[in-house]
Amino acid sequence: MDTARDAELSRRQFLKLLTASTLAQAGCARAPAEKIVPYVRAPEYALPGEPVFYATACALSGYGMGVLVESNEGRPSKVEGNPSHPASLGATDVFAQAAVLQLWDPARSRNTLHGSQSSTWDALLSEIIARRSRWRENAGAGFALLTGNVTSDSMLARIERLRTDLPRMGWYVHDPLNGAGERLGARLAYGRDIDTVLRPARAQVIVSFDADFLSGSPASVRYARDFSARRSPERGMSRVYAFESTPGLLGAAADERVALTPPQIERAAFRIAHAFGVGPGAPRTDEPGMRFEAAVTADLKRHAGECLLVAGESASPAVHALVHALNHHLGTAARTVEHIDPVALRPVAGEEHSIERLATRIDAHEIEALIVIGGNPAYDAPADLDFARLLAQVPWSVRLGMHVDETSRLCRWHAPSAHEFETCSDVRAFDGTASIVQPLTRPLYGGHSALALLGAFCAEAATEDYAFVRDRWSRALGANSAGAFEQAWDGILREGAVGGTARTPLDVRLADFDPGAAPMPAEGPLLLFRADAAVRAGEFANNGWLQELPRPFSKLTWNNAACLSPSMARDLGVVNGSELAISAGGQDVRAPVWILEEHADGCVTLPLGYGRSAAGPVGDGVGFDAYLLRRSASPWQCAAASIAPTGAIHQLASTQLHTRMHGRALVRAASAAEFARNPGFATDERRERVPEESLYPERAHDGYRWGMSINLNACIGCNACIVACQAENNSPVVGEEQVRLGREMHWLRVDRYYEPPTAETTARTHFQPVPCMHCEHAPCEEVCPVGATLHDSQGLNLQVYNRCVGTRFCSQNCPYKVRRFNFLDYGDAAPRPAGLENPEVTVRERGVMEKCTYCLQRITRARIESERLGRKLQDGEVVTACQAACPTQAIVFGDLNDADAEVTRAKQSPRNYALLAELNTRPRTTYLARVINRPEPDEES
Repeated sequence: MDTARDAELSRRQFLKLLTASTLAQAGCARAPAEKIVPYVRAPEYALPGEPVFYATACALSGYGMGVLVESNEGRPSKVEGNPSHPASLGATDVFAQAAVLQLWDPARSRNTLHGSQSSTWDALLSEIIARRSRWRENAGAGFALLTGNVTSDSMLARIERLRTDLPRMGWYVHDPLNGAGERLGARLAYGRDIDTVLRPARAQVIVSFDADFLSGSPASVRYARDFSARRSPERGMSRVYAFESTPGLLGAAADERVALTPPQIERAAFRIAHAFGVGPGAPRTDEPGMRFEAAVTADLKRHAGECLLVAGESASPAVHALVHALNHHLGTAARTVEHIDPVALRPVAGEEHSIERLATRIDAHEIEALIVIGGNPAYDAPADLDFARLLAQVPWSVRLGMHVDETSRLCRWHAPSAHEFETCSDVRAFDGTASIVQPLTRPLYGGHSALALLGAFCAEAATEDYAFVRDRWSRALGANSAGAFEQAWDGILREGAVGGTARTPLDVRLADFDPGAAPMPAEGPLLLFRADAAVRAGEFANNGWLQELPRPFSKLTWNNAACLSPSMARDLGVVNGSELAISAGGQDVRAPVWILEEHADGCVTLPLGYGRSAAGPVGDGVGFDAYLLRRSASPWQCAAASIAPTGAIHQLASTQLHTRMHGRALVRAASAAEFARNPGFATDERRERVPEESLYPERAHDGYRWGMSINLNACIGCNACIVACQAENNSPVVGEEQVRLGREMHWLRVDRYYEPPTAETTARTHFQPVPCMHCEHAPCEEVCPVGATLHDSQGLNLQVYNRCVGTRFCSQNCPYKVRRFNFLDYGDAAPRPAGLENPEVTVRERGVMEKCTYCLQRITRARIESERLGRKLQDGEVVTACQAACPTQAIVFGDLNDADAEVTRAKQSPRNYALLAELNTRPRTTYLARVINRPEPDEES
């Protein structure tokens, strides 16, 4: 049998289970019959057709972000940001949007396993009880607990109770994306562990040393909102400088960016710090970006007290310490940066709690029993630890996880974990704000919580999670009476955050430290390890929405690739898809190439999170495993022993193969000085003027007239809008083969364009979200032979699915290419997570055209409610899915007949322009041109 072919067939079949579309067997077939069974006893508050929103939290790397989860008759189906929570402020990221697909994932573990044999939760508890007395006899010597970052007070209470019973036990913490550089840098600068909270909204000048705080971190959504607040040309703009190796969202949004290798970035940090009397400096060798450093230094001097300098997680402790010293020297403490006590709860001070220490103890046969909660160390631990081999030799181990993954397969026991929407707990945000995690449904697949498992080890198995969490917060809040606590508790559950729990800023003093010498230039190419923009460290590898999400810069889906610069590609003689054999530390991997024009020369970026062998049918065998080259001594970079092309070619699936605008002004941009001289630069070109005459009939819309404005100055290309649209509108996952054929089904795309450097400017990346334009003069409508696409009374360009016969004339006539044809039957009669579907959105059959509807279902729901109240809709009462998810508020939607609406004001801006306006389609979706606040020559001096 052809194993590769069988695996591909299995993946295709599983994609049919994952898709949120319930489609007929053929284009002209009738949808399968479904029985409608009424409730015998209807649950309270469950009204058919009326969604209910619950406040809870999603965790990323152990840190919480407040969300509101939409539940339809008890079925969680959509995630929105919680406006009352400081980590979200009403927005989300791609991971929060995809959380519901994690919940409904059919590949989740359903059974407790003892070795490879099916067992029961009760059998596991019985064995724990039988062994408990022996562990207590030796005070827990040889007993170990391995977790990810813990910010839950209730979880810590369970762990502390366990440590009381077993005082000699070891607690170890592993997160593959949290390096030690930041923590060690803080110790070097301040002599203690601290967390640093950034306040970009207060900064006039931001300098990043390979730090992308706009993506991937638990604070990114809040930081993106604060960052965009100072990026308005009308209200004043901050200036952003970015030193980067791998292209990141902050670098794309920066006014000035330079691509350097990590050692070059660190030497630049040393030189800038030395210019302010901090640190020993570095040799002024002939490196790229020297003029760039002079501009940075001059701007920092001009704006002392309003600066923000930040180093990335891959930076060395010395650079982190220098950045702390620079922030102090420039007077930014308590203004653009705040220092707080660490939010992640760690073992007692002084105890070595790294996974390296645990590996050493296992190898020395000091560990007899091990609990692994979450994480996947057998897959993502540094390769030199050989943790999979060590884990297999632990005499007794239990793993709590949502999938039977690489780690669970090696443990003596595996217990299925409950999703965070299925259990009660608590979690803290990046600033320490606590949230209660509410269960929205009973465990779909019989999962159990970490609190329940740890309770069994410390003889508290009988205590329910909700009662335990509630009792703990009752004591923590110190309410004077039961009635007062009940009132406070109800408010906490309703608001989604515990007021007054954010960490208090510390008044820390800088230590007299020696950062050492600046790093020497690298010899030979460097390998850089970075989290993937969609699957992160690999925990989302089985999520079809995220696998099919185009990566911000490469636009790749369903694969990772070795990213490198055009110059390095020419030296190696490779093109996109060419396979490289990469060796380091005695290990070899083979990876396809993807060329990024924004990438630094002399280094290769290897995205983590792929090459899984036990992720599930969607994620198994996708991409290459970069962890094989990662080492504990240097987890973010290493020198390559050799990099050579093999001659093989991979067919990669990318949704955008061009990087340039080819002379078309699709994204319009100007410098701040040019904008000040000519605010109407975006519509200046004669060829862009819209003719007054048209062959199309004019339509009057006296009621509502919906429109959208997208601010390109605020858009950072994070892709949250794409996943939000997919979750809201039941868009299917089509798989890698269909994406390669150009048949992706996303109703919204984010185009990426590269602007090469000039003598005056650095290279620049632009992002442009493109939904349906909802043209007043829509070319699609005139060519449809059956009237399936038409305008309604509110000016919306609609698609009537049961009229469409699939001619695709409308797609061919659309200049924006925003219409999607449903080529295949993506949801067959096999069982599927039907609870995931949004019941307000029609699921589409094979053979029909579909596209963005401005979330018509949301418009209709709000309009019906306003009519019930006897009034018109107010501005802000209709929020589209993409608008709600956007962390930077780049998308504005509303009624253009309302003179006071935010969208009307946006369209009155001199920066407002229509895409391809020369075609006279008169789109309802328009853009605000981008303004770049680059330093002018007189400033640089």
